[in-house]
Amino acid sequence: MRPKASPPTPLLTAILLMLAPLLVVLAWAVHVGALHGGLALAAAALALTGAVLVLRSHRRDADAVTDYAARLAEADEPLAPAGTPPALKALTATVGRLHRVGLRRAERVRMQLEANEAVIDALPAPLLLMDAERQVVRANQSARELFGDKVVDRDLASSLRTPAVLEAVDSVLRGGASRIIEFTLPVPVERSFEAQVKPFQRLVPEPDPSLLDGEIKEDPAPRPHTVARMAILTLHDVTAARRSEQMRADFIANASHELRTPLSSLLGFIETLRGPARDDPEAQDRFLSIMHDQASRMTRLVNDLLSLSRIELDEHMPPSGRVDVVEELENVIAALELKAAQRRIRLRLEAPEALPYVVGDEDQLTQVFQNLVSNAIKYTREATDVIVTVALADGAAVGFAGLPTPAGATAKDKRAVRGGTSMVSVSVRDHGDGIARTHLPRLTERFYRVDAARSRAMGGTGLGLAIVKHILNRHRGRLTIESEVGVGSAFTVYLPAAGEAASSSLQTPLSPQGERGFGVV
Repeated sequence: MRPKASPPTPLLTAILLMLAPLLVVLAWAVHVGALHGGLALAAAALALTGAVLVLRSHRRDADAVTDYAARLAEADEPLAPAGTPPALKALTATVGRLHRVGLRRAERVRMQLEANEAVIDALPAPLLLMDAERQVVRANQSARELFGDKVVDRDLASSLRTPAVLEAVDSVLRGGASRIIEFTLPVPVERSFEAQVKPFQRLVPEPDPSLLDGEIKEDPAPRPHTVARMAILTLHDVTAARRSEQMRADFIANASHELRTPLSSLLGFIETLRGPARDDPEAQDRFLSIMHDQASRMTRLVNDLLSLSRIELDEHMPPSGRVDVVEELENVIAALELKAAQRRIRLRLEAPEALPYVVGDEDQLTQVFQNLVSNAIKYTREATDVIVTVALADGAAVGFAGLPTPAGATAKDKRAVRGGTSMVSVSVRDHGDGIARTHLPRLTERFYRVDAARSRAMGGTGLGLAIVKHILNRHRGRLTIESEVGVGSAFTVYLPAAGEAASSSLQTPLSPQGERGFGVV
């Protein structure tokens, strides 16, 4: 309800000063008989009526200005005064100008706030602002992508369950100094972060007790400001730096261990060639052949180590391309055809029609398929088949819940990116000696070999499955290994299907499209 304007005291005083002498004169004239009583009463009534009209006119004008000001306060755009008396047009025009100035200032403040919000959201590092109760009151775009859109208005512990970081935030909120904590998030891919917690203070008005009681005052008194203690948490991704340090140490340790034997052999053969075998052409040919094999082994080892280092650097950055798995497998099998033919091994590819693409990096997935098929060729028996089977599978069976959805994506975009939990499986089955169950958990470790001597004799470096594991980690894929001693092994790779093609393929029965044979029996 809008307040009504009351007549000001000076106006009431002026009217009383004008009416009082008139009434005294009329009373005196009636007393001395100079004026009839009826005429005196009529004159007094006319004077009072005039005073009332003056007061009503003032109140009407004041109400018009008050109503105009109230409508300005409720409107977002300038309003023209309606029904304003001519005497007050200058006043309403001034009020309108003040309102327009206020709107322009409010618009500038709003634009500045939006610019500040945009700058904070554009920061590449996740940033969270917590109040004194450790509730997240602000999160930029990077933080929402990392922890989800529901991180705001919730306790930090519901999104970040790292005791060291929570303890640092509590310490800063209690008045402690800034803290720097390093921690690791294990899922979906292990990432290392450096968390900086800094104190932050801002002035906020004290709550109005009348508002707490449900009463709203027309003209509330200004409330004093208090200092609100808050904390700012910023996260810096140091995964690449930590992995570089670890890879440097691993490279030195692994390279020195694996290169020691061939280097020792090369040095021994060189001394022999310079000494006892100096004049023995037959021994020289034999030793040079062995030296060539050892040098080739070192070259393969260094190449695999460098490849593994490059893969680990990008492991936390998921790929965004789309790959036709069947086409890549056809290329890999065609490239290994001659190698298989040397041992009379037949490579068979079994794949259905209308298979969806997968989300991945074409070169890295080619490397995965090449490593698995090459291993199968090495360890299967001669004159047997290596069967590569491609199918559509439900990723929930291997613990896949779908790809992460970018923040702010529409429902259609989410369906296109996630593709549900459908995955494309690629199984490579051989007919070799098989692997004992005790070895299966360690097969993807670097330089782990079930039979070290046989592996080295076949030119293996012990890094093939480690490379496969890290590539699948980057692709959010899965690897399962099944093996039976004396029967053979099956290595199955699961890759997330891309987009809506996956859902349509799940609804369409897969037709067993025969087999495509490669190689020579």
